[in-house]
Amino acid sequence: MADHPHYPQSVAELSERELLARIFPRLGGPRMLLGPGDDAALLRAPDGRTAISIDTLVQDQDFRLRWPGGYRTTGYDVGWKCAAQNLSDVNAMGAVATSLVVSLTLPAHTPVSWVEGLADGLSAALRALGAEDCAVAGGDLGRGGQLVVTAAVTGDLQGRKPVLRSGARPGDVLAVCGALGEAAAGLALLESSLDYARLEGRERALTAVQSRPCPPLAAGPVAAAAGAHAMMDISDGLVRDAGRLCSASGVRVDLDPEVLRAEAELLAGTAGKLGADPLSWVLGGGEDHGLLAAFAPDTVLPRGFRRVGTVLARGDGANPVSVGGAAPAAAGWDHFGG
Repeated sequence: MADHPHYPQSVAELSERELLARIFPRLGGPRMLLGPGDDAALLRAPDGRTAISIDTLVQDQDFRLRWPGGYRTTGYDVGWKCAAQNLSDVNAMGAVATSLVVSLTLPAHTPVSWVEGLADGLSAALRALGAEDCAVAGGDLGRGGQLVVTAAVTGDLQGRKPVLRSGARPGDVLAVCGALGEAAAGLALLESSLDYARLEGRERALTAVQSRPCPPLAAGPVAAAAGAHAMMDISDGLVRDAGRLCSASGVRVDLDPEVLRAEAELLAGTAGKLGADPLSWVLGGGEDHGLLAAFAPDTVLPRGFRRVGTVLARGDGANPVSVGGAAPAAAGWDHFGG
């Protein structure tokens, strides 16, 4: 049955084989020795070690199909975001992504075009973000009450030592590569009553950062080569993720308030329209998927990294993260605590 202009074809009208036939031609990659279609894919693993991570996007938890301001999330958006957040995780280890496997849970009424868009978004993100060697190697399809997209990513360390969260040392420079707070600003815009169709310029670009994040994939291996002591992806906010780095390394960090205020100033115009505090986005906003790294104090920071604070010896205080010696004004995202 072909699409009707007013009644798009749904996944319930296709068999699993027919739906996969719509998806597979949109996927592929040079690392695959054997691609989708068998019980498992086969990939080259030149390094002999494999970095692996997994992430999930759930409808109405991680994205809305329709936002209050009228924006409709496309399958392309979700495919892109799925690729970006997984690529960012292996990037934070200093690895280069080699494969994705994707599991889709689809309500029966899901338009086939939405699923095709998701496959296109996955492939487009791999190309646009610089992960051309990464292949979508297969996955799984299932039926359920809401859209759920789960992807596992593998990465190749290319002979380098992995950069862990646990290597930060007192005296290190704490640095960031990528945006701070832009995705949170974009989320606030999408959740607001502002008419999306009327957004333009900076505001429209910020919503795109939320829908289609662009992690700095080249920066992970470069930071590893520059001798980063510790590194991680900023997915749940600068303060929360810096706290995780502190816990793993047995240190504390003090963030530079002047640097953070300068970052917040870049978002002040949008915050003013929404009655929000831009510093809370910088401190607590996640999903920009930049990199947080600790470098020796005499290291010339790799291109794209900028200093945001200093690593200190663990003290007796309860909070491992401070801003100019004071408690931070925002904590970041907790999937169960809010």
